Amino acid sequence: MAFIPVILSGGSGTRLWPLSRTQFPKQFCDLFEESLFLKTLRRLNPLGSPWVVTNQTMKVLTENVLREAGVPVAQALYEPKANNTAPAIALLCKVFEQQDRTDAVIGVFPSDHLIQNETAFQSAIRLAETCAKQGQVATIGIRPTHPATGYGYIEVGTTPFVTEKEVTAYRTLGFREKPDLKTAEGFLNAGTFLWNGGMFVFQVKTMIACLKELMPETWEVMNALSPDLSNLKELYERCPAQSIDYGVMEKLKTQVCIPCDLGWSDVGSWDEIAKLGKSSEMLEVGGSGNFAYSNQGRLTTFIDTDDLIVVDTADALLVAKKNSTQNVKHAVEQLVRNRDKRAQEHPFEFRPWGRFEILRDTDAYKSKVIHVNPGQQLSYQSHAKRAEHWVIIKGEPEVVLNDVVHALKPGQNIYIPQGAKHRIRNPGKELVEFIEVQVGTYFGEDDIVRYQDDYQRS
Repeated sequence: MAFIPVILSGGSGTRLWPLSRTQFPKQFCDLFEESLFLKTLRRLNPLGSPWVVTNQTMKVLTENVLREAGVPVAQALYEPKANNTAPAIALLCKVFEQQDRTDAVIGVFPSDHLIQNETAFQSAIRLAETCAKQGQVATIGIRPTHPATGYGYIEVGTTPFVTEKEVTAYRTLGFREKPDLKTAEGFLNAGTFLWNGGMFVFQVKTMIACLKELMPETWEVMNALSPDLSNLKELYERCPAQSIDYGVMEKLKTQVCIPCDLGWSDVGSWDEIAKLGKSSEMLEVGGSGNFAYSNQGRLTTFIDTDDLIVVDTADALLVAKKNSTQNVKHAVEQLVRNRDKRAQEHPFEFRPWGRFEILRDTDAYKSKVIHVNPGQQLSYQSHAKRAEHWVIIKGEPEVVLNDVVHALKPGQNIYIPQGAKHRIRNPGKELVEFIEVQVGTYFGEDDIVRYQDDYQRS
């Protein structure tokens, strides 16, 4: 009976703006030397080869990280739209039922949390697996360190359900919504209330039974899933958006919870990053308690200021007082109302073949730095409204221009006339990097006619 860790990877990308954005949410941000998503994959891999359920819009980002972690990309399921956690878990259970794996034990985990005590985590999950094999749905409860008002709580009893290697599971008495400060203080003093970290362990057949009983409409819809997933989009249009907490966990008559000290954080704000992370290069003159994060390699200097947080990205700068960064979401809301693309997009984008970053975008020209991964190639394409000039910086690519192949080296360049068919490919083992300068009347990504593409993009 296999244990299968599953990562639910969603997120709106607002709480850690301007680093995290809708099209590049926080699980993909390199906040702690590598992305939270990659950390989660590495943490779960010793338990079993992880699966992922995420949104179709994150397919390229997800597969890039899966390859880096050595996880098969076939173990990712892509939702047509964000529909909260219950449909995602119902989809997962139906897929495993179709594979005749209903006895498998599944652990569901967020993609964007930090766990520093991985030994305690592994022990807790193994105990949760034991509980799941006895027909229980097991949750991992985080022992609170302060009266937090931003987390839901789980109340547990005092009589052990089962104990293994100094880790104990207790009967769950109930879930509690995010409390006010006075209630949170009471929870902390009682000692029987735990933070809900969104981690659940169960057998597939157990969760299917729960969904049939407690969320019959959701299961009825997902039960019609075709084995090839061809009707998934249509099902998601009919499936109610609801969390598994509300739909199942809060209604279960019997379940267990395992209290843990995991060095856990949901990495939910810049205040939390300031507590956990190492500041970027900074200088304080006449002040203290400041924090800077920069992915631009710039020195941040604070003069006669205290307790400020500064976040510096290529196209946006955030300055906030400590303990106020929960209001970042209001800034993002205002950007959305203004239809400002910086609420959702970075100047860089990932593609199946690599990535590009916009250096300048003017009415007269647009410039980019483009990376092509080894063994990959761009589509064979043309542009109706622009010409391009490519200067090779690194690697030895092949450029196909109107069906003629040109082998280039660093320092060499090639001109792509307006309307010409062209592509660049990387036949080597080293990354190809080049600068592209576009000149014309329009520089949008939709000015592309594709004649052949390895990634089936129309």
